[in-house]
Amino acid sequence: MDALTIVFDDWEQVLASTLPPDLRKPYREAIVKFRYWLRQTGKTPDAETFKEHLDWKKSYLSPDRFEVRRDALRWYYKEGLRRMKAAGQNPSKPLTPTGSALVPKVPPKANQAPHPASNGNPRPVFPTRAPTVPAKTGTGRVGDYRTYEMSDVPTAGARDLGGPDWEKALVSRIRERNLAWTSEKTYRAWCRRFMASIGGKPINSLDHSDVRKWLSGLAVKERVSVSTQSQALNAVVFFFREVLKRDPGDFSDFTRARRGRKVPSVLTQEECKRLFAAMEGTSRLMAELMYAAGLRLSELLRLRVKDVDLERLQLSVQFGKGGKSRLTMIPPKLEPALRAHRERLRGLHAKDREAGMPGVELPEALERKWPKAGEKFIWFWFWPSRNLMRDHRNGIIRRHHVLDVTFQKMIREAVERAGFDKRVSPHTLRHSFATHLLASGVGIRDVQDLLGHADISTTEIYLHTAKYTGIGVRSPFETL
Repeated sequence: MDALTIVFDDWEQVLASTLPPDLRKPYREAIVKFRYWLRQTGKTPDAETFKEHLDWKKSYLSPDRFEVRRDALRWYYKEGLRRMKAAGQNPSKPLTPTGSALVPKVPPKANQAPHPASNGNPRPVFPTRAPTVPAKTGTGRVGDYRTYEMSDVPTAGARDLGGPDWEKALVSRIRERNLAWTSEKTYRAWCRRFMASIGGKPINSLDHSDVRKWLSGLAVKERVSVSTQSQALNAVVFFFREVLKRDPGDFSDFTRARRGRKVPSVLTQEECKRLFAAMEGTSRLMAELMYAAGLRLSELLRLRVKDVDLERLQLSVQFGKGGKSRLTMIPPKLEPALRAHRERLRGLHAKDREAGMPGVELPEALERKWPKAGEKFIWFWFWPSRNLMRDHRNGIIRRHHVLDVTFQKMIREAVERAGFDKRVSPHTLRHSFATHLLASGVGIRDVQDLLGHADISTTEIYLHTAKYTGIGVRSPFETL
């Protein structure tokens, strides 16, 4: 397939001036997400990458939404290519490895022992350092394993310092303040949108009127929720105060998004049983633990062996939302199944070590301090992926945890088998955990601690979903 790289930096202006109004928003959303995916994975926007991204989207989007996504990226590719040719630019051809190998081929050492299960053939060689020639993107195989791109870990700090000078200054200040990786992604995305909205206006002349106009546009033109608008506000205020070193001024009269809070969808305990009965194996155990401990999806997937204390029946949630850690419970009923699962992990870990596979991914600073820690069993993922992932930071192929899209698909399929007539996502299990605790009389402060909420008002929303809203209080009507 054509490996021409598309360079189309002014696509937003072209989109706004050439497409009809009803297509601008969905096309812009599709292209923004595609470009963000490129940044996360370190890929180049060639035809092969467009196809790979669309194949991934097709696996979980509805047909109607996928058709819009496909048409948007098709427009982006063709329009970008046309404008590059009209401007006399030669689309760059990125380096690609020769042959069909997905990773650099390293000749085995003369004294390398064959893999025990390979019938005398040398065991597969896993790259343990970044390849000097960029590897082809997509899926492939190393030995008996399929490999995929690992895109849910922070980018390598030294290689992702931002593009324009203003973004570099923003990234520097975010990391100096030790903000979470998710906060960095969010702030950078919103600030890019803000800078795109001001056209060519010099940064030094930005003031409160620019912020007011942009925030009002989010509410009026895009009808964003109040939480989305608040997120955008926090990002641009951080940019003014921490990067530009000046107060943005008074822009309190901007048009605010309509306030309102949706009551979360929850399952009854009988519905939870039906859902679990429609699942089996590891996926069922994952769903049961998510409900039993009230975990967020990212917290469930990023559990490591050391975080699951089956002697004290405690889960240690590390680096939860906001970078906070907390302890939550493991019900005794799940202890035998979790213990058996952990023993199976010992066998998989031993197999990986025997195959010479690199250790699991660790936070960047920790990996520099203890390079071999990822090979230890205590750091092994509690829910490891069946296939391997390529670490986009350094090209290393290693075992990663089950991906969020994989578990979300497991839940969707179980919901269909169980015959539910309501929308159920993995997070519904966390909502149900909180609701059932409050309905059983557990104090709201205890529920707040178990959920890891910083503000009790976030926990109070579950009072509306509990069976009895007056927890611990009997209505006088019952005594009549």
